[in-house]
Amino acid sequence: MTDSLAAVLHGDGPLPDLAEHLSLFGRFIGTWDIEWHGRDAAGNPGVMEGELNFGWILDGRAVQDVWRVPAHGPAPAGLRPFHGTTVRFYDPSLGAWRSTWMDPLNGRVRRFIGRPAGPDIVLDGLDDDPAERWSFRDITPDSFRWVADESTDGRRTWHRNDEMLVRRRRG
Repeated sequence: MTDSLAAVLHGDGPLPDLAEHLSLFGRFIGTWDIEWHGRDAAGNPGVMEGELNFGWILDGRAVQDVWRVPAHGPAPAGLRPFHGTTVRFYDPSLGAWRSTWMDPLNGRVRRFIGRPAGPDIVLDGLDDDPAERWSFRDITPDSFRWVADESTDGRRTWHRNDEMLVRRRRG
């Protein structure tokens, strides 16, 4: 019997039987620095620095990430911080990823289905308050761009809510 949550939660790598499918998000394992771009409540543009950590969980059957924006200290005046986690796993019955975001700081839980879309990854929201679509774009081994789009007209049109430039931390 093990003594700690970390010991039973964290995994050393992907489950071998699903390794090919798990590589879609497994390539992000590690620590990343975030430059968040968005708007404050008044619609003014703002920027915050953050941190992102990805790791294997549940014997390598899933990937969990933890987002902290700002990484330390309070958010700049007018900007809403977020500190949350996503648990993602490949569902063979869908041929896609199930993904759930939890942000206790802002009281949000969001569910998504994620799939590759050419060189990108698109996560389509399952909740409609408002409808959201999150994407990983311009993916390289050391960087990617994360964007959040939302729709208030039944998914007919989309507008950019926020964007993050993310770079792998070295050393």
